[in-house]
Amino acid sequence: MLKKLKCICIGICIALSAHAQDKLTDFVNPFIGTTTLWDSVDLGYKPTRRAWGGETYPGASLPNSMVQVTPVTMWKSGSGYQYEDTVIYAFVHTSKGHWNLCYVPLIAVSGDVNPKAYYSGFKHSNESARPGYYQVYLEKYGINAEVTSTLRCAFHKYTYRSGDKKKLLADLSRSNEDVKDWEIEKLNDYAFGGFQKTGNTFYFYAVTNYQIDNIEFVKDGNQGVSIVNFEDSGNNSAPLEMKVGFSYVSLENAKMNLEAEMLSKSFEQVQNEADAVWEQLLSKVQVQGGSRDEKETFYSALYKSFLWPILLSDVNGAFKNAKGEIVNEGFRYYSDPSFWDDYRNKLVLLGMLAPDVTLDVIKSITDRGVLRGYMPTFFHGDHASVFIAGSYLRGLRDFNVQKAYEVLLNNAFVPGRGGRPHLQEYMDRGWISEMDVPHPRLETVAKAAVTKTQEYAYDDYAIALLAKELGDEKNYQILIQRSHNYKNLFDPTTQLMRGRLANGDWIAPFNPEQPYFEYMYREANGWQSTFFAPHDPQGFIALYPDKQAFERKLDSLFTIPWKGYEAHNFTTFIGQYCHGNQPGHSSPYFYYFIGKQEKAQRIINLILTKYYRMGPERLAYAGMDDAGEMSSWYVLNAIGLYTYSPADPEYLITVPLFNKVVFDLQGSKFTIVKKGKGEKIIGLTYGNRKVDGYTILHSQLQQGKTLVIQTE
Repeated sequence: MLKKLKCICIGICIALSAHAQDKLTDFVNPFIGTTTLWDSVDLGYKPTRRAWGGETYPGASLPNSMVQVTPVTMWKSGSGYQYEDTVIYAFVHTSKGHWNLCYVPLIAVSGDVNPKAYYSGFKHSNESARPGYYQVYLEKYGINAEVTSTLRCAFHKYTYRSGDKKKLLADLSRSNEDVKDWEIEKLNDYAFGGFQKTGNTFYFYAVTNYQIDNIEFVKDGNQGVSIVNFEDSGNNSAPLEMKVGFSYVSLENAKMNLEAEMLSKSFEQVQNEADAVWEQLLSKVQVQGGSRDEKETFYSALYKSFLWPILLSDVNGAFKNAKGEIVNEGFRYYSDPSFWDDYRNKLVLLGMLAPDVTLDVIKSITDRGVLRGYMPTFFHGDHASVFIAGSYLRGLRDFNVQKAYEVLLNNAFVPGRGGRPHLQEYMDRGWISEMDVPHPRLETVAKAAVTKTQEYAYDDYAIALLAKELGDEKNYQILIQRSHNYKNLFDPTTQLMRGRLANGDWIAPFNPEQPYFEYMYREANGWQSTFFAPHDPQGFIALYPDKQAFERKLDSLFTIPWKGYEAHNFTTFIGQYCHGNQPGHSSPYFYYFIGKQEKAQRIINLILTKYYRMGPERLAYAGMDDAGEMSSWYVLNAIGLYTYSPADPEYLITVPLFNKVVFDLQGSKFTIVKKGKGEKIIGLTYGNRKVDGYTILHSQLQQGKTLVIQTE
């Protein structure tokens, strides 16, 4: 009997252990993407300065939340955190990875504080992170710091050495943006609050478990910090805990958010709830097969795909609109997506897994668009058009599409500040001319005319699809014709996209290997920019003498060596192809349209296996994550689908990294099964029916059947 009982207990322990290991949050490593590449072999050139890393952050956040509480190791850096740094300045409560935000820096301290050198050293061996949680030991003060969060609140927990006096430092004069004004004050014996004003005003209301003595301002020269001093109590051994609510509306709303989301909860409860939220999201994509390392990369990428855009409205629905008015429109108000990057894949993934968030993001940008007269733009494209049209065609229709469409038409047809730059020239010529610069350099300020022309053509296509769906035949015909404008900058002599002067002459001299930030091309060179026509691949191929000539040209993109040009946001190359920046990310898929799918897959596999866990720590991305675009690229290709033309409600089928994927698409689960271990797809079936070509419709995936990908 005893032996039998022992066996039962062992069996239960094994079962529980296996269950514990099944938690998908255990596969997430928030430090992936935080390191920087320095090796010339990895970068493609010998660096003389820091290149852009993934610019991600390891701190605590919920999916698309208002608050991201994360350490700052360097001000004015991408996310505020760089893995190679050795000191921590503070914990900030907003981050993105684009050299902005990093609002309301707070950190526990002890002893005398130097306003110019209050930062603390730390070691990665005494640092840890998982979804919704971050921990680090602050060596200077002997404090173990832990943070977790809800949608609009942060929970700080600081464990001091016995006998050390507890203090909290606020450096409100700093953020990754220019600080215009700030305030902090004691509100009662256990609460303080204030605001920090940059472009926005971010209010905070904090409640502590130790009584506040006073708040003093300590200054050394031109640098000053605020110190919250706490009273000694009979239980000084208890950790200092601080719960902070935030709001873009008011101090009162920050307090309201805190009371609604966190005030009555323990640190462990908030942490566990955060973990559960992430587990629920991650579990919408279940993968089988592959190594643990591959699963870690996959679920870390999936996690990072859902950190931006962020929530801006409070628990009562209130937010500040584009005019600065406090309103409540009945939806959650979100920040603008990073359109130039994320329209390619990330916003499609957002719609697949979080349709409710996606709809509210569309309502948010439409609200701003109505008030400003134009939909928000970002860098050089007008890709709210792609986002809205693609979402609508994929069945997300619970928004005022007519109102959104009218604003998109303004972007497409009405020149003006806030809309498409150089729109009048684009409409008059069918292309945008470049400035006549005798000796352009990497940093030359110009029009990025080629990139704009290409992307406006694709944006026109996206709005044309929406026009057709809404029965606007007149604008459909105009816009679909304009979608071919990219051809006007194709130079048949070089067989590349090339800038033209206002008189129509081609830019000369012309070196397609020279990278530029915005001369002719945006953050790219002639090779990287050429292969972009996701709406018209066959039309683009027809610009070449024949398919063989096109194939040779496309081969050259991946084989002509990078000549050692240094630019901090051009990193990691396959020939001239740069996976470290977004402009060329659709290029490998062109092989599909000449019957050479396996050549595309060869490149995709190389990227999946080499360019997402780089560097000595294996924590570096090939380039900047750009608010989740790099991560989303990995997620989609790892499961066997890619959003080659995100305005269209269909996906290119690639060879998955995993043997089996179960994807919860808005409550309907479809399955992807890989058979064989090769790169060439030799057969496709969906629901036991043959799939012609290499594409599958979003509506087909919603049927919840099994896609079988046979390879050799």
